[in-house]
Amino acid sequence: MEKKMFCFQCEQTAGCTGCTGSAGVCGKDAKVAALQDQLTGAMIALANTCKGCPNEPETDRLIIEGLFTTITNVNFNQNTIFEMIQKVHNRTQELASQCGCMSATDYDMKQIWDADEDIRSLKSLILFGIRGMAAYAYHAEMLGYRDEKVNAFFYKALQTISQEFGMEQLLPVVLEVGEVNLQCMALLDQANTTSYGTPEPTKVSLQIEKGPFIVVSGHDLKDLELLLEQTKGKGINVYTHGEMLPAHGYPKLKKYAHLKGNFGTAWQNQQKEFANVPGAFLFTTNCLMPVKPSYADRVFTTEVVSYPEIVHIDDKKDFTPVIEKALELGGYQEDQERSGINGGKYVMTGFGHGTVLSVADKVIEGVKAGDISHFFLVGGCDGARAGRNYYTDFVKETPKDSIILTLACGKYRFNDLDLGEINGLPRIMDMGQCNDAYSAIQVAIALSKAFECDVNELPLSMILSWYEQKAVCILLTLIHLGIKNIYLGPTLPAFLSQNVLQYLVEHYAISPTSTPQQDLKKILG
Repeated sequence: MEKKMFCFQCEQTAGCTGCTGSAGVCGKDAKVAALQDQLTGAMIALANTCKGCPNEPETDRLIIEGLFTTITNVNFNQNTIFEMIQKVHNRTQELASQCGCMSATDYDMKQIWDADEDIRSLKSLILFGIRGMAAYAYHAEMLGYRDEKVNAFFYKALQTISQEFGMEQLLPVVLEVGEVNLQCMALLDQANTTSYGTPEPTKVSLQIEKGPFIVVSGHDLKDLELLLEQTKGKGINVYTHGEMLPAHGYPKLKKYAHLKGNFGTAWQNQQKEFANVPGAFLFTTNCLMPVKPSYADRVFTTEVVSYPEIVHIDDKKDFTPVIEKALELGGYQEDQERSGINGGKYVMTGFGHGTVLSVADKVIEGVKAGDISHFFLVGGCDGARAGRNYYTDFVKETPKDSIILTLACGKYRFNDLDLGEINGLPRIMDMGQCNDAYSAIQVAIALSKAFECDVNELPLSMILSWYEQKAVCILLTLIHLGIKNIYLGPTLPAFLSQNVLQYLVEHYAISPTSTPQQDLKKILG
């Protein structure tokens, strides 16, 4: 009998309700989905076993890696997930032995999936939120930064979803996910800027030069730095892809002359854009799609990313196989003219909070003089579902005296548009990766202080696209901060029950996106 699955953690879930067949829309099969549930249940047992025991870095790292492994489009490999389950089981038994206690039994995730829909909804918000937050904690740890409060919360959250709690007990933990994620994003911001400098506005070419090249996708700046070091002087150019684009704004990464530009558009176009390309591709984090035969021989993974029969670069970080493949393929014989979705030949990045706040006086003067009427944060995760052209159309129809702040891969819908400038400031400012929502928050708080008003009284509107679990923890952070009137699309999460959705609408005025025209009319009055 064919194995069935249940998964509704991402935006593209089948029928907007849940993937329940032999494979999910993301491409993972039912066996992988079941193993991811087993891994989560094993981590819950580990967290419950740790009650009363001091947390140790080794256990923290295992919890973070395990949560990261279950994010959408990270791991499609039964073998590596099974190995992770065994590691968690071994660690649970070790801790039980050290602490002289009984090891907890693995939690059956069906207890959540089959629960009352409101309980299921709140526990899903907690679980999916900490999965997204774990990715940020992982990236920070790769740069030597960790936070005990953030790490301790992973245990608390896992313990919470295994308890027979009601809505009144679960809701505060949901909001706490947002609070702790803000601290986690601040940690990662500190790690990135301390390691690589404060991002600065940078023009990034979409052209691919002739000769051997490697394309680096994902979010992990440390992996990119290590690859750049190992490719120095080898005649290989390096290009970013997807969420790695903001790397071009960091001064210590910009110093590498062979970091040339950005390849392709958003992550969901990779199966078409990677086909038969004479270059090597390295995936450092999520955003991997099922690999097609037309380029399978030139894809490599590292960190927690894994796909069957694809060469994996282990923690020793010897990128020799990637380098040798790039040299073997040789790249293009002539320079390749490429463009973004809207025909642009380059994109801009590097407008983090450090940059935007450095010209805060110009921004404030522009608002007071009437030159800037409104700020729109239009960003988030991109995806393939129909209806995402909404974000392109929305940006095109914003008033010419408004500023567009953007972040994450949702920007690929419109980041190559030339919308001009206001008082020397570009109308589109790319603040970075999804975790750089922290930058947008810092700018919003600074503006509210400058104008002596509440954030919700600013001429600022947030129009967000969501796809996977990082978007969930960011949304919870915005809710924790009391930010209201967020427009969310292209669909609302399937795991939100009607009662939980109603709570969010009543307390935070979250609205589903409709049409650009209707939403702009509602926002601007």
